Amino acid sequence: MTAISVSTAISSGRVHLVTQRRRQLTVARLRVLLVAGLFVAIAIAALGRIGYLGLDDHSTESTSLVDALLPPRGEITDRNGQVLARAFPAFALWYDPGALAGGSPLVKSPKVVAADLKAIFPDMNEAKVEKKLAAGRGGYLERRILPEQANKVLAIGEPALELPKETQRYYPQGSLAAHVLGFVNANGNGKLGMEQTLDARLKDPAKRGTPVELSIDTRVQGALEDELGRGMKMVNAMGGAGIVLDVDTGEVLAMASLPEFDPNNVKPSDLLLTKAEAAEGKFPTSFNRITNQVYELGSTFKPITIAAAIDAGVVRDFGKKWDAEPIKMGGFTIKDLHNMGDSLNVPETLIHSSNTVSARIADTLGGARMRQTLIDLGMNKRPEIELPARGFPIWPGKDWPRLRTMTVGFGHGVAVTPLHLASAYAALVNGGIWRPSTLYKLKPGEAPRGHRVFKASTSARMRQLLRMVALYGTGRGANAPGFRVGGKTGSAEKPGAHGYRHHSLVSTFAAAFPMDHPRYVVIAMLDEPKGTAASSYQRTAAWNAVPIVGRLIPRIGPMLGIPPDTSRDVDLSDLDPLVPESEGGKAAAEGE
Repeated sequence: MTAISVSTAISSGRVHLVTQRRRQLTVARLRVLLVAGLFVAIAIAALGRIGYLGLDDHSTESTSLVDALLPPRGEITDRNGQVLARAFPAFALWYDPGALAGGSPLVKSPKVVAADLKAIFPDMNEAKVEKKLAAGRGGYLERRILPEQANKVLAIGEPALELPKETQRYYPQGSLAAHVLGFVNANGNGKLGMEQTLDARLKDPAKRGTPVELSIDTRVQGALEDELGRGMKMVNAMGGAGIVLDVDTGEVLAMASLPEFDPNNVKPSDLLLTKAEAAEGKFPTSFNRITNQVYELGSTFKPITIAAAIDAGVVRDFGKKWDAEPIKMGGFTIKDLHNMGDSLNVPETLIHSSNTVSARIADTLGGARMRQTLIDLGMNKRPEIELPARGFPIWPGKDWPRLRTMTVGFGHGVAVTPLHLASAYAALVNGGIWRPSTLYKLKPGEAPRGHRVFKASTSARMRQLLRMVALYGTGRGANAPGFRVGGKTGSAEKPGAHGYRHHSLVSTFAAAFPMDHPRYVVIAMLDEPKGTAASSYQRTAAWNAVPIVGRLIPRIGPMLGIPPDTSRDVDLSDLDPLVPESEGGKAAAEGE
């Protein structure tokens, strides 16, 4: 073979190898692209599926997954995260007479089975259960069974005793804030309180994973219920109500209505009255006296009358003496509980709680302006709060004659809820702004703007006057050292079938603290207090409602960031000389 032919052969062989390698490289690249394309297709499909599940609210798989992870009903907490209401799975004891095919529904006799169940559930009515088992009537025998109790029931060996799993609502704080919370019935629906208001929200899978924060502070709530209950027992009152309200935001820190009920164990008697109880004027224990019952709140209205008169220019000179003699008009006589002299100035009027001077100031103010002030304070409509049960005021017509205006001026002729009164007092002391109350915790800046009812200067005057009542008048029993309390008492006779019932009072003390920079309004009310040794046999608010507030404020002040401070107080230097009794540090406290 020649050199040329050998060279040509070698060259052609190299070309063949290069071509072959190119083909192999192309195939490898195609395979890589194919695998990569397959992975991209799988990823796109997966992302598409995820997107579909995220957008499709009706996906059975996603709904079941969410339901498995979330609580069956959302939690309710107080403003500090303390759980007030929580749902949890539990067992129930159900009797199914058809569990065994043919013959007797029970292996043992009804008497033996009832005795076995009584041993597990000491509070069970053995005779009633035995009768139900013998009659073959199916249904619940017990609710909320503990796991160890369920095991003992299984050990009885009766197939007819079934243990279905159910969701139960649990209130860890017992009866605390029961009227705020309400309860959940056997069908899982919220009733009364915030359970009813929030029912849809608490059931919604998209929301029930996040607790609802209320404005309530369990520490303040516990103190309010404790002092209110103690005060009720001391004077044998048939009921009581109390509230602690933030004057700048309208947030309710505590709301109590007594007697209370246990939302963990709501009985029919908590919801309905017997005919005899209704005839006595009682309310079911589930009835919220703060938001749902209207009362004539008596002398607690007098500061509102004075504030309206100051705003209108009717009261300019606080030293001016007003006629304090009884007023006779249209067959009626307006008089004071005790003779306080022929004339009184404005500070003395509130300190002594004069009906006659308050009536004359209201008369000078006029019915139209008096009526508009109460409308501006929301007293012509149901109180603004999220609870479902809200009482409608007893409100006079459009044109108020003189006698009506006078009686309203000292707290009669208009009936409102204690919540109406709390919101009005917040406006009296916070600079003159009325805001709706709320049971939701508000973030900084979320407080509603409200609307102006009184001038800021008028509000400043009212802080002075209310402080004087606690220093020298009917509110002296609430003058907790260092907390600068101010307020006004009210003791109103309850109306009956034949006029006012002279021996049945509603005693109220409406207060605020600290009066040099008011933060909270506190209302305490007692329904039909009796004269007992604890109240020196007196029934008026100075002797029963006032001491409740006097004990409560020192308890809750430090909780709310208001420690006692005796180095400061409201400046009364321009008003003290107008009250001669104040020189001795005390004034008569017999009005109301």
